[in-house]
Amino acid sequence: MPLAMNREVFITCAVTGSGGTQDRSPHVPRSPKQIAESAIAAAKAGAAVVHCHVRDPETGAPRRDVHLYREVTERIRDAEVDVVLNLTAGMGGDMVFGDVENPLPLKEKGTDMGGASNRVEHVRQCLPEICTLDCGTMNFAEADYVMTNTPGMLRAMGGMMTQMGVKPEIEAFDTGHLWFAKQLVAEGVLAPDALVQLCMGVPWGAPDDLNTFMAMVNNVPKDWTFSAFSLGRNQMAYVAASVLAGGNVRVGLEDNLWLDKGVLATNAQLVERAVTIIENLGARVIGPAEVRQKLGLTKRPPLAA
Repeated sequence: MPLAMNREVFITCAVTGSGGTQDRSPHVPRSPKQIAESAIAAAKAGAAVVHCHVRDPETGAPRRDVHLYREVTERIRDAEVDVVLNLTAGMGGDMVFGDVENPLPLKEKGTDMGGASNRVEHVRQCLPEICTLDCGTMNFAEADYVMTNTPGMLRAMGGMMTQMGVKPEIEAFDTGHLWFAKQLVAEGVLAPDALVQLCMGVPWGAPDDLNTFMAMVNNVPKDWTFSAFSLGRNQMAYVAASVLAGGNVRVGLEDNLWLDKGVLATNAQLVERAVTIIENLGARVIGPAEVRQKLGLTKRPPLAA
């Protein structure tokens, strides 16, 4: 495949995530106020899109309470800085099995299963410009945890997102997820001009070696827009890799806590470093207005009371 560098790049900042990182860095935001402030700082640093989860304001544990999403949404939309809002819809499909001899019943701690409407209720109420659609079931690093997204669930959730006028960002953790995403487009569940995030190096999905990455890139249809990221130490390397492969980039504390060895990062610092890498490659970082035009998004007004 010939080199097809992207010269008009947008940055997504994944602000907080749902992993157990809240006690590993003081910069991981917990409350809606902290999440919004960190997202706004990332936007000021050059992120055109902010991807937001919510957490328990006291413990930092992952949550999916609609009122927390509404507060984050309101705070970001009321801010002076413009940014495209991307809310996760990846939670509500978590299964934690018992031991290998007695997998059932599921463990109550960590298991969180919701129906399709329940999993996208915060999207319906907040109407972000983008929300995520994790396009497959996957084992994660934890021994007995499975992220479940069945074909039927994905058809239902994807259809609801499309009907709401919210653009799904397909989260592809492996090549089979791209395969099914293309099926959703063929069935009319998702629009043809799809948006996809290539999630590299997430155990046990696609490893983040460049051969696997280019296999993922080569499976993205030409009329789709893609972005990519990797975890931890390879986060900034994948800023360069994605731009060189023709894509956009994602950085943020959801995926990496460190700026340098022994130096904990803020979201704004990670965005600033990504901006430097992109510009040093000879590309231009584009803003939220250009992203909306590129992806066919409509800027949403503040939420009604």
